[in-house]
Amino acid sequence: GDLRSVLITSVLNLERLEVDLFRYGGQHHWVPATQHLFGGQIVGQALVAAAHAVSRDEQVHSLHCYFVRTGDPKVPVLYEVERTRTGKSFSVRSVKAIQHGKPIFTCQASFQLSQGSPVQHQFTMPTVPPPEELLTQEELIQKFLQNPNVAEGYRKRLTKIQAQDVPIDIKPVNPPDIFSLEPQEPKQLFWVRARGYIGETDMKVHCCVAAYISDYAFLGTALLPHRQYRIKFMVSLDHSMWFHAPFRADHWMLYECESPWAGGCRGLVQGRLWRRDGVLAVTCAQEGVIRVEQTPTQSKL
Repeated sequence: GDLRSVLITSVLNLERLEVDLFRYGGQHHWVPATQHLFGGQIVGQALVAAAHAVSRDEQVHSLHCYFVRTGDPKVPVLYEVERTRTGKSFSVRSVKAIQHGKPIFTCQASFQLSQGSPVQHQFTMPTVPPPEELLTQEELIQKFLQNPNVAEGYRKRLTKIQAQDVPIDIKPVNPPDIFSLEPQEPKQLFWVRARGYIGETDMKVHCCVAAYISDYAFLGTALLPHRQYRIKFMVSLDHSMWFHAPFRADHWMLYECESPWAGGCRGLVQGRLWRRDGVLAVTCAQEGVIRVEQTPTQSKL
């Protein structure tokens, strides 16, 4: 389908109530199994609100967010923007998301007018197969479901995941063996893009869509070395993004995720979104709460 009918005109389309006050009361296109609002949706919508409070020529270069309460998908979200600072080169906007009269999320976004500099460098993009040679997440699940030995409970969970209408195309580069509980290195690689067509538009629109995409399956990277444990509770605490170069969120980008540390019921993950031509477009970081059952679980076969 056309992405405009989902992310642009629905999920990331806010109603303006006042100069710096916005509301989202539309359909939540995808709600996680926790039945709480998807964190990426809140980040993306907060960035939309902040972008309304700057000039067209200013582009977001970073945002830093805290999730302070779980979001309720059954009620609207209010976004309150404060114009913290407007400078010659940089502007800062603070956003508070409110439900039931209380803040559920706070964010600061910084915008910059374009400036050139001879000081430039970046890491090298990992060498991976192109997305055309890989299966989508849905195709991988369908392949797993064809295994007659899959435990019935797990088969039901896979079928439920397969039925979810997530507005993102995902192609794992190195999908984990879902039937194995063996620890894995805390690293993942995905090709990702928004479903449908966005087109040439203000770069801030693509950044808002990337904010939505960046939170999907991100924190799960910290669980790869601990696959023998069943998750009791997992939720994002904070989320940061830095935008380096122009990109199209509806074009394939490589999402390189790694978790350098976990402990104290928390996990830290870092991510890099690469354009297909090897340009580093976005860097992300997130910490979340991770609580698991103390007793290792059984095999899924």
